[in-house]
Amino acid sequence: MGTATQLRAVSSLTSLSVADVDLPVADSMRVLGVTLDRRLNFDIHASAVARSCNYHARAIRHISHLLTLDLAQTLACSMILSRIDYCNSVLHSAPSGTIQKLQRVANNVLQAPPWSDVNSLIQSLH
Repeated sequence: MGTATQLRAVSSLTSLSVADVDLPVADSMRVLGVTLDRRLNFDIHASAVARSCNYHARAIRHISHLLTLDLAQTLACSMILSRIDYCNSVLHSAPSGTIQKLQRVANNVLQAPPWSDVNSLIQSLH
């Protein structure tokens, strides 16, 4: 991890020797469910969360005719919104494109228009 200049300087580095053990250099790593990349822009993390949330949203939609509205909201909160909320404090200074990926997922789950502010709806579900 580092600035653009620091990353360019070590871009050819493939392994790092620590205590006489060669450790491979990875483009990203997962810590406590959060994917950290070299530039710390969290784009890989947001994409993975969006993919997971969209999968669960489709699964809930497939069985929605069997559920009451209250149960569907409970499932959406527990399976989808909790994934979006998990470790969202690390996204504090993330680029707006990264945040927008997660906002689109929240709008999709809550079936809100893309231009609407879903904060009040999210607060009512929590």
